[in-house]
Amino acid sequence: MTRRLLSGLLLLVAALVLGARDVAWGQSAPIQGLENLTPEERAIAERNLERWQKLTPEERARALENYRHWKSMTPEERESARQSYKRFRQLSPEQRAQILKDFQRWNELPQERRDELQKSYERFQRLPPERRDRILQRFGQWESMSPEERERVLRNQERWRQMPPEERERLRERWRQMPPEERERLREQRQQQRRGQP
Repeated sequence: MTRRLLSGLLLLVAALVLGARDVAWGQSAPIQGLENLTPEERAIAERNLERWQKLTPEERARALENYRHWKSMTPEERESARQSYKRFRQLSPEQRAQILKDFQRWNELPQERRDELQKSYERFQRLPPERRDRILQRFGQWESMSPEERERVLRNQERWRQMPPEERERLRERWRQMPPEERERLREQRQQQRRGQP
């Protein structure tokens, strides 16, 4: 899931908590902080008095900020957030837990790192579809490798980086000159070596 999707999902959750209509109708106890809300926000808080009173001041501030952000979203953005929330609810508990854990890790990153990752994601999205598919395929291969295989790949990459540019170009040219059948044979040979076959 993307950062935008997760952010929309969390905004929807906050809006649902503030917007539920099944709690605290008709209760007249004073609500701390109510005087700082707009009339619309106040009406929602009054309808959800019990939930609001259980929130810490920090949770109230975050819920209010999320609600205001929700209200500032376009109808299309809200619909997208609703759909994201619906998909999120259909995931297994393990998948939901992993997404929330990943989102927490994202929020703990320094802002510079988040900006850097966001720019990388945007660059990835601008790539031609076939290039994106190839990257995702390679990532899938990486994910399926054993720790030993990953270590071998990283060692090979390091050797390649340390190789003189002329040597790298010579190897590229040799690969380009190779007949397709020979390239395929070498690929199969490498895959067999990875699987431990002779």
